[in-house]
Amino acid sequence: MSPDPNPVDFTDTQVAGRSLDVRWIHGSESAKHNTDPELQVHHYDEHTVILRQNMAVNYEAPFLFLLFGNERAVLIDTGATADPGYLPLRRVVDELVADWLTRHPRTGYQLLVLHSHGHGDHVAGDAQFADRPDTVLVDAGLDTVRAFLGLGDDPGKPAALDLGGRVLSCLAGPGHHEAAITYYDPYTGFLLTGDTVYPGRLYVADWDAFVATIDRLIAFAAEHPVSHVLGCHIEMTTEPGVDYPIRYTYQPDEPPLQMTVAQLHDIRRALAEVDGRPGRHVFDDFLIVHRAG
Repeated sequence: MSPDPNPVDFTDTQVAGRSLDVRWIHGSESAKHNTDPELQVHHYDEHTVILRQNMAVNYEAPFLFLLFGNERAVLIDTGATADPGYLPLRRVVDELVADWLTRHPRTGYQLLVLHSHGHGDHVAGDAQFADRPDTVLVDAGLDTVRAFLGLGDDPGKPAALDLGGRVLSCLAGPGHHEAAITYYDPYTGFLLTGDTVYPGRLYVADWDAFVATIDRLIAFAAEHPVSHVLGCHIEMTTEPGVDYPIRYTYQPDEPPLQMTVAQLHDIRRALAEVDGRPGRHVFDDFLIVHRAG
């Protein structure tokens, strides 16, 4: 790799113009007549991109994250649709990388493809990157991802992922999915929580593991500056305690994607109230859905 004569200083976190004041694509009354792009692209800053999949293509409408470092970029999740005709993720990411490299030229720039967890709506586009040059595609399985990141048996010990001056902390986050990972980016202050925390239905597969994960996130956030807690979906409406029905492809009244550390505490209090009982438990900003057994 040719070095960048002017590397980005990712220790300088005071970046003007950052904003999550964005109207996300949210489907349409008629999916047949939807005119949204297959992927919405939002530049949070010059080195941080948030993408949302078109809800008319897949009701999950997951969010994906592309973070640039001096030596490589990381794409977190690959969406809910395999067919590049309906989810041209490879093309969009290639364009974003090429654009970034025009401003920060070097050769041999690597793309790393990781996941928040292994459910189908987060890994469906993996095959688009299988033959991409200068790309490392990491399977979302438990053993593979933990070995790649260097996560050991202690779930309370984060692993470091260096993108070249931009070093993410990777935290094991089981409970929703055994191989769930939360990524913390000190450059933006983003805590990327996948399907563990987001404004929607928090599906709990392993109760004790989920509670322990929320406890670890709260403890981590107490010692690190978190600007936003960002999950991968929006399923709530702006009316407290009301979510959109599953498989809806039109969500005109969504709350913001971003949540707060205070809401992590709200989730912990809700978990204490639910106390492991199976079922669907409704709270203002989220639901806890415990699938026991």
